[in-house]
Amino acid sequence: MRILHTSDWHLGKSLENFSRLAEQEKFLEDFVQMVEENNVDLVIIAGDIYDSSNPPARAEMLFYTTLKKLSNGERVILVIAGNHDNPERLSAASPLAYEHGVILLGTLKSIAPKGDFGKFKILDSGEGFLEIEIKGEKAVIIALPYPSEKRLNEIFTQELEEEKRQKSYSERVGEIFNDLSKKYREDTINIAVSHIFVAGGEESGSERPIQLGGSFTVEISYLPQKAQYIALGHLHKPQRISSTLPAYYSGSPLQYSKSEMNHSKCAYLVDLKVGEPVTVKEIYFKNYKPIEVFRCNSIEEALEICNEYRDKDIWAYFEIKTESFLPSSKIKEMKSILPDIVEIKPILPEDEMEIEDYEIDDKSVKELFEEFYLKENKVPPTEEILELFMSIVKEEDEEDETSEA
Repeated sequence: MRILHTSDWHLGKSLENFSRLAEQEKFLEDFVQMVEENNVDLVIIAGDIYDSSNPPARAEMLFYTTLKKLSNGERVILVIAGNHDNPERLSAASPLAYEHGVILLGTLKSIAPKGDFGKFKILDSGEGFLEIEIKGEKAVIIALPYPSEKRLNEIFTQELEEEKRQKSYSERVGEIFNDLSKKYREDTINIAVSHIFVAGGEESGSERPIQLGGSFTVEISYLPQKAQYIALGHLHKPQRISSTLPAYYSGSPLQYSKSEMNHSKCAYLVDLKVGEPVTVKEIYFKNYKPIEVFRCNSIEEALEICNEYRDKDIWAYFEIKTESFLPSSKIKEMKSILPDIVEIKPILPEDEMEIEDYEIDDKSVKELFEEFYLKENKVPPTEEILELFMSIVKEEDEEDETSEA
């Protein structure tokens, strides 16, 4: 059985206020072609399909259109929810999806229906597992969508055993994996899929944290030890997180922050046979719009770089050494040459960074915000930011008046 493992598409995600949907659309077109060219039997998408629980309509359209192209009546697509996804919303299309070879699992308690779905069969299923048959090959899959603390509690409170309810997050996840691993057999391909943070995994900075003080971290020893391949989602850097277990994070398909600008993005092509070690190969994605960070000694140097890159499709961050705040006219000139500048950060001498004491009694909220923004960002706020801030202040004032009334 040949599998292609991907995750963390984050459809609808922005870079600051810049939409990434155009890049995501190009990636999805190439991904479909990648699946076709490699004769993939099963595509695994290990969570965080969307960037928010209420994704834009265009993002949803991209997702469902891609699923239809991927399955094409020839293969199975298995999708689980991540911490960014709304599990109920993600699995709402299940009644239609199965006929197209798509399995959508939103929560720990999701159960795939048994039956013959044309190119594949679901021979057995229950909470957290399913056994499928594709082209005569059988696979048992443990599927653990993002297990929030609340969803774990819903499972363990049913058992009424105080000792089990008091176990750590990692132990409870491990117990679920251990129980579900009993479904594995010697005559089946055995796979695990989950969206969790495993101890030792390398973060990139663009992930939304799912652990507080390490409390939502799963120790490697609690992963399913008998799985031939463990397909993980959440971390955006592709990586194997254990030297003893075949446990992999496929990472995100695009660079979602400047901390990822040196990461090569990929999916894992996985070949599995019953009772044999797994074969894993990276298939790399194109970098459709690279992130570049430019460190300049002057505004003039920054303008030269803008002219140098004016015909290149990039996201640009500038760090500019300066003796004083950057003139707005120069900032406008830079953006007119290179439109997709995400950030311009002045770097001031340390002796200029001292905070001066001043009276705030006679200053308006707007003036205080302008001074605070200038101090934090080294550039004055735009009119749009000011308008947004003042609208929020107005709403707060109106809510206070209502509650007092």
